[in-house]
Amino acid sequence: MNNNNDASSPDSKVTVLDKKQLAAQVMNNPEALALMQSKLAGMVGTMSGYYDTLPQVVKRRVKALKKIQVESLKIEAEIAEAIHELECKFASRFEPLYAKRAQIISGDYEPKDEECDFPSDVEDEEEDGEGEGDAKKEKAVDGKADGEGDKKELDLKAVHGMDENTKGIPEFWLTIFKNVDLIADNIQEHDEPILAHLIDIQVKMHSKPTGFTLEFHFSPNDYFTNSVLTKYYELKCEVDSEDPFSFEGQEIKSCKGCEINWKKGKNVTVRTVTKKQKHKSKGNVRSVQKQVQNDSFFNFFAPPEVPLDDEDIDDDTQAILAADFEIGEVIRQRIVQRAVLYFTGEALDDDDYDDEEDEEDDEECSDEEDEEEDDDYEPPKGGKGAKAGKGGKNPEECKQQ
Repeated sequence: MNNNNDASSPDSKVTVLDKKQLAAQVMNNPEALALMQSKLAGMVGTMSGYYDTLPQVVKRRVKALKKIQVESLKIEAEIAEAIHELECKFASRFEPLYAKRAQIISGDYEPKDEECDFPSDVEDEEEDGEGEGDAKKEKAVDGKADGEGDKKELDLKAVHGMDENTKGIPEFWLTIFKNVDLIADNIQEHDEPILAHLIDIQVKMHSKPTGFTLEFHFSPNDYFTNSVLTKYYELKCEVDSEDPFSFEGQEIKSCKGCEINWKKGKNVTVRTVTKKQKHKSKGNVRSVQKQVQNDSFFNFFAPPEVPLDDEDIDDDTQAILAADFEIGEVIRQRIVQRAVLYFTGEALDDDDYDDEEDEEDDEECSDEEDEEEDDDYEPPKGGKGAKAGKGGKNPEECKQQ
């Protein structure tokens, strides 16, 4: 009796041969291989229907595992709460370090030589280059005598507005904000002269209720009378009984800004527009000036009010709050703790630059294609809106109170 599955039969030999050829073609074709890998990767974590085919006795055991998972998540919540308590406990140890940092930035304290003994890679390279010989040193001295040293100082002043007599580290925090894409996207041109007066950011940790306050300290300026602007965040770390598997650790529950006492005509968060109104019966037309919200970083201190019921929050409000929450966490956990590295750029992810270049190339190609398809196309007008940055949560994930 012949077996159709016997590899010795002519049909089976053709089948095996076809399979080998197909496999060889796939392995030698990068595009086909990439397509196959993407399809396999897409299957990971998706519902395959396997669970539905299991016997009830096995499903019963899976339910027991889910109950164990919920108990595990509750322990994770306790760990997160304990970590927050530790952060509150150790906050006082950071205060003297950050206070000295603020004094150096503002120029109230000039660090001693031993406090500045921290050579960087660039400085090491410069030192190696300077040690090539006495002739090079003499040339450098002669160059300075000829006025090259003065020229270098003038060039620095022209570029940065600074020289050897500059006090502190001007625009320290503004530079950091402009280096971090998540925050830079919300900074407008009219915000920069104000943020140049930002001299310190402090984090005040709260134990009960769980939360933290960001304090933005400003030097006297022509824009508002406040010396400190505050943003309070309340945190939560609990497992939702109705949706326990949505728990991902500590998250922001709500936030509250502060009132900015703007000087007359200096409020950058509003702008005046002129609208024409027509009288219903007489037909007369008059011009009326009205103030509307203006794009500004300082809208950060006036977050939108939300109802107690999360379901009543519209999509635009959710998006603004999602961006707001992420900015608050980035400032607290990363920027304040590693400020100098964000100032120099060392804390920035190198991949961000590659991605940005790729995006620019894609945009250029897209623009060329759009121009070929429709030469009359005009991009929509409008300012920069709040948006969640890298690693941001989806608006649906932000729970407000």
